[in-house]
Amino acid sequence: MAVPARTCGASRPGPARTARPWPGRGPQPGPGARRSLWLLLPPLLLLPLLAAPGSSAYSFPQQHTMQHWARRLEQEVDGVMRIFGGVQQLREIYKDNRNLFEVQENEPQKLVEKVAGDIESLLDRKVQALKRLADAAENFQKAHRWQDNIKEEDILYYDAKADAELDDPESEDVERGSKASTLRLDFIEDPNFKNKVNYSYTAVQIPTDIYKGSTVILNELNWTEALENVFMENRRQDPTLLWQVFGSATGVTRYYPATPWRAPKKIDLYDVRRRPWYIQGASSPKDMVIIVDVSGSVSGLTLKLMKTSVCEMLDTLSDDDYVNVASFNEKAQPVSCFTHLVQANVRNKKVFKEAVQGMVAKGTTGYKAGFEYAFDQLQNSNITRANCNKMIMMFTDGGEDRVQDVFEKYNWPNRTVRVFTFSVGQHNYDVTPLQWMACANKGYYFEIPSIGAIRINTQEYLDVLGRPMVLAGKEAKQVQWTNVYEDALGLGLVVTGTLPVFNLTQDGPGEKKNQLILGVMGIDVALNDIKRLTPNYTLGANGYVFAIDLNGYVLLHPNLKPQTTNFREPVTLDFLDAELEDENKEEIRRSMIDGNKGHKQIRTLVKSLDERYIDEVIRNYTWVPIRSTNYSLGLVLPPYSTFYLQANLSDQILQVKYFEFLLPSSFESEGHVFIAPREYCKDLNASDNNTEFLKNFIELMEKVTPDSKQCNNFLLHNLILDTGITQQLVERVWRDQDLNTYSLLAVFAATDGGITRVFPNKAAEDWTENPEPFNASFYRRSLDNHGYVFKPPHQDTLLRPLELENDTVGILVSTAVELSLGRRTLRPAVVGVKLDLEAWAEKFKVLASNRTHQDQPQKCGPSSHCEMDCEVNNEDLLCVLIDDGGFLVLSNQNHQWDQVGRFFSEVDANLMLALYNNSFYTRKESYDYQAACAPQPPGNLGAAPRGVFVPTIADFLNLAWWTSAAAWSLFQQLLYGLIYHSWFQADAAEAEGSPETRESSCVMKQTQYYFGSVNASYNAIIDCGNCSRLFHAQRLTNTNLLFVVAEKPLCSQCEAGRLLQKETHCILPPPSPPPAPPPAPRAPLLAAASLTPHPCPADGPEQCELVQRPRYRRGPHICFDYNATEDTSDCGRGASFPPSLGVLVSLQLLLLLGLPPRPQPQVQVHASRRL
Repeated sequence: MAVPARTCGASRPGPARTARPWPGRGPQPGPGARRSLWLLLPPLLLLPLLAAPGSSAYSFPQQHTMQHWARRLEQEVDGVMRIFGGVQQLREIYKDNRNLFEVQENEPQKLVEKVAGDIESLLDRKVQALKRLADAAENFQKAHRWQDNIKEEDILYYDAKADAELDDPESEDVERGSKASTLRLDFIEDPNFKNKVNYSYTAVQIPTDIYKGSTVILNELNWTEALENVFMENRRQDPTLLWQVFGSATGVTRYYPATPWRAPKKIDLYDVRRRPWYIQGASSPKDMVIIVDVSGSVSGLTLKLMKTSVCEMLDTLSDDDYVNVASFNEKAQPVSCFTHLVQANVRNKKVFKEAVQGMVAKGTTGYKAGFEYAFDQLQNSNITRANCNKMIMMFTDGGEDRVQDVFEKYNWPNRTVRVFTFSVGQHNYDVTPLQWMACANKGYYFEIPSIGAIRINTQEYLDVLGRPMVLAGKEAKQVQWTNVYEDALGLGLVVTGTLPVFNLTQDGPGEKKNQLILGVMGIDVALNDIKRLTPNYTLGANGYVFAIDLNGYVLLHPNLKPQTTNFREPVTLDFLDAELEDENKEEIRRSMIDGNKGHKQIRTLVKSLDERYIDEVIRNYTWVPIRSTNYSLGLVLPPYSTFYLQANLSDQILQVKYFEFLLPSSFESEGHVFIAPREYCKDLNASDNNTEFLKNFIELMEKVTPDSKQCNNFLLHNLILDTGITQQLVERVWRDQDLNTYSLLAVFAATDGGITRVFPNKAAEDWTENPEPFNASFYRRSLDNHGYVFKPPHQDTLLRPLELENDTVGILVSTAVELSLGRRTLRPAVVGVKLDLEAWAEKFKVLASNRTHQDQPQKCGPSSHCEMDCEVNNEDLLCVLIDDGGFLVLSNQNHQWDQVGRFFSEVDANLMLALYNNSFYTRKESYDYQAACAPQPPGNLGAAPRGVFVPTIADFLNLAWWTSAAAWSLFQQLLYGLIYHSWFQADAAEAEGSPETRESSCVMKQTQYYFGSVNASYNAIIDCGNCSRLFHAQRLTNTNLLFVVAEKPLCSQCEAGRLLQKETHCILPPPSPPPAPPPAPRAPLLAAASLTPHPCPADGPEQCELVQRPRYRRGPHICFDYNATEDTSDCGRGASFPPSLGVLVSLQLLLLLGLPPRPQPQVQVHASRRL
């Protein structure tokens, strides 16, 4: 007999019950299920005790009843798809038209070797152009005669920034009146460059903080002018060449063809010497330890200068380099959580930059502690590192100790570690010890007295590192190819071939060879040009080509889609982050980095195109190295893409017949046709509007034939063939069927050839899928899954329930058409139907009810007993269909119709959690390193103005303080704060001219759900205190659906934790303090009820943990860090006398009177930089 109705807080007889299956009914529960004495009862004795709340006549349906409902649902879906989907009929149509196409085979090894060879040939042409340029530059410079008295009016060149500076009334050149003879050029639009160009001239870009009229710069402009003819000759030999660039060690950039500089809205901080391609070409890889003096004497502006200098120094490092940063006073400690050298990639450098801002000055100076820490770091051989140039960069305000004993212990006599010292700030300390340290250890001494000196003096150490390379001569003249990065002139994503240019001059007969690097020559290759060499459409929707470099970063990959790019940083997406990582892919990645060939079939997880679903699939990976480069190429093919169709429409009459079905006049009877926006012909105008694109296509086809040389015959023939084949499907199946009988809004077919046909024509008005089948999520998922794939509409596009009467909201159901021709199997098309949401929700109730036929719902009499069903008892019983991603598809609750398409946890968190805990669903977490996030507003750190050192009352009363460096620092802070407002806090991207509201790159944590291991029917009780819920779940055969029946919750206690299926913004934490003793072990995670994702720490997965298990990589195979003939006598000079107090005060008064300080013209240019 039934138990009386429950109320909130009322308990059932016996102990509390938990989520656990009935004994002997299916697999054991997943995590979170607990034992219950209730479940010791046989199910047949227990079920009659479970009554519906609010009625004594109904009980929860038994398992065999719900299995019966599930079978009815399966049969209904299968019946509709068999009648309207037309899978079998389409197979027959393909076989009937067997004479119109051939079946071609994708042979992975031959394919990947051919593409690798084509890429090699493309890059080799650029290499030859590079070598011609580098040789010419060295000869031009060697023949050039230095002119001490050269003037600006003697040089005629096109200044790429001239137009922008003339438009800026505050520009330095406008105020001063530039004397340079600047050319005025005319430009033409060139689609290859995505820019206006002039092929008759080169353009020159000079950094903002370098004085254009200096003797060094004018001589540089003089001799590099001769490169213009070589640039033009290169283009004559290879018209596909893009930007050809010479980046000079003096900061001058000369590039061809000429185009105006893309002037930012704010400060232009572009300096070629900080570009990824220049850094890679100018020196061998580096192991660098930066140590920063944070003793008490380092205060105010000096400390800020140091922090900024360290950040600028980090920007001179590339992914081939390794670095660590430490602060020191009496003791040395790392500024971040990194305890050893780590790769200088974008994310690690970001951690350093954040941590450096937390440095605080206190204590006394202890050079010994700092250098011992640095040498210990460099001697650690148990970690991955560059194993080439080793160096220590020390930033300090000065000191007396030379720490000779440390150098004797760690570095002498071989001097394998270079020491660079930086005297920072305005002070009266003797800098001789700093000079001695640098000179005694093959390094260089620099001074950074003010803001303007930072950028130049933190990058000129590259000249010193370039000495062994220059002295090595031809051996070092090797072309290197860079990571992917954003071109500064708007070309998009590019890679650059680089070649160093050496100074071949000698100071006199018998003198030593010059050891200065002149600069780096570079030639860009757009990623789109490389992509054009890969097969586009023969690999199918889920096949693709990818390429990686020695760091494991992708050069090509369909998932390489950075939403925002910063041209100051390379685009570094690891292969294991571009895909869902597993052990097989780690093995493939390692083999590719090692330059091996290979093939492997793996079972892996893939993310759907809309990133809502996860599918377990089989993929074949084949890979080969690209010779003469540091890249490796891979090909990924699903087994069903081994073969593909190639149309053979030699009958022109048939071509015309099929083509007519593309005309809009045929749509009313044959259904609407969307064509994939592919590059069918060179003269075809592209459009984002498919109707307009089809119009352009038809107009072009009236002028040319499908066999025209200007068209892609493969694409055109396949498109026209699929037009005819899908029209025959309309003729044989769709046209004579009444869609309304089965509550269908539309039927459709999509093909590899690029056709999507939607019937009837009016249904196209509400068709929102991508017209390119290869970019449509339903298409790609149908190919990867057997059976029927349901796709509910995205929640954002849903209407409210009352508006569903318009019959415009539908649920897609699709399945792949598998075609077997002999022993060859392929899937050339996907067919499906679009269900009317409202009508099928009503039908769902009936199918999951006790009706035996189309009569009135069964009702229980006063004395009878029967089971609840989803129709009569919808007030007490929740019945839903959920897809394999956890999204609601159908519900028996009318008020949930507007929630179809939502993640089910948002509809019923308690029930979704139980399904997850009982292994119906598995969760996959990953990180999107290409996301874009809105800028975070800066927080207020206090009432004082930003960046100002505030002295105490005791300081003001202390006479000594007024004569100290601290007082001088305070003066500088106040003055610079007035003149250069927020200079130190300015974001680099902002300074480059980005709008303040521009989105910036960030890391997003993604969570997707997919079906777990449970396939059988399953019953369980959800224990939520005194308000337990019984539920039943069962997978529907041959679909991606889960059928769930559950008691409706009555008590708020059941609303436990909520699972989320969405992207979560990763927020950077405050700067990490120096490492402390190991923390206590973390408490284990609780049940999934508490699993609400938190902001992911440290820019994605915990960066401090990741560096402990670095991914495999290889650096360049040749290192130039030593040459016995190197002259180390040029190691920097500086003044050791204190500044005059009167002069300083006078300068400050002049500044206060409103005379703006000029940018410093090339701070500390080497005397040997005479060209």
